[in-house]
Amino acid sequence: MNNLALTIALTLVAGTAMAESVVGITKDLPSVTVQTGNGPVMIDRIQDTSNEVSGEWALTSRPCPEFCIQPHSPAEGVTTIGELELIDMLQDPKAVVVDSRTRDWFEGGTIPGAINIPYTYVVDELGQLGCEPDFDGWDCTEAKPVALFCNGVWCGQSPTAIRNMVNAGYPADRISYYRGGMQVWRLLGLTVIGGE
Repeated sequence: MNNLALTIALTLVAGTAMAESVVGITKDLPSVTVQTGNGPVMIDRIQDTSNEVSGEWALTSRPCPEFCIQPHSPAEGVTTIGELELIDMLQDPKAVVVDSRTRDWFEGGTIPGAINIPYTYVVDELGQLGCEPDFDGWDCTEAKPVALFCNGVWCGQSPTAIRNMVNAGYPADRISYYRGGMQVWRLLGLTVIGGE
């Protein structure tokens, strides 16, 4: 009888916890916890169903050039991914998620678990991604799976970084491009750390 009572109590608690999370990541995934340089951080979505994106992230018409719509894939062999695939990579200890924006953008808020390697010098930092320096530049035979992102579909920072990485010898099939970037991440109400 005690086991039955315990099972019922646990079911009610689990049901209550699920009811508290109205806005889940998926139907069966209310949140995930990822490791960051400052310890674990829970990624979930803002629970306020009247929340709206505002300020810089609500802009729809940025001047082109400089803020032109980016192609779906920045380089041949690179996989373009969405939020769920990025969350999977954030939970994979072998993968690295790179915020390729300049430091000021990174400090204004980023995706939990991402490291900052600005697009302007990503090739100089390939050692962080599993490459070894050699006489010809880089030996990337042990390159880690990586995902790069920047501000959104209008931002050229991560596509530029990806093309430079591929040109330096990083295997394109180990690179993922989160094209939606910070604008779509924020649009979905997902957790942002740092900054605002």
